[in-house]
Amino acid sequence: MRTLIGAVAATLLLSTAAFAGQTEGLIKKIDKDALTLTLDDGKSYKLNAETEHDALKPGMDIVIAYDVTNGENVVTDMQLPDSDTN
Repeated sequence: MRTLIGAVAATLLLSTAAFAGQTEGLIKKIDKDALTLTLDDGKSYKLNAETEHDALKPGMDIVIAYDVTNGENVVTDMQLPDSDTN
């Protein structure tokens, strides 16, 4: 019985943990009011309030690291293309 309870508790802990991921694509849409950006694959990612929104433009290629928290893709890091490439 203790083993069963332990297994159930471990499963519950794992199911509430955040899962990390990484993706890249073209920015399709930026919603500054909702603090989200949508990529060309249709997936949306939640930005934090400190993100420099003016640096993000539709059509820009971006690499995003994110966590899935409470069913939302929350951006933890992003890499923008170098603006001074030749």
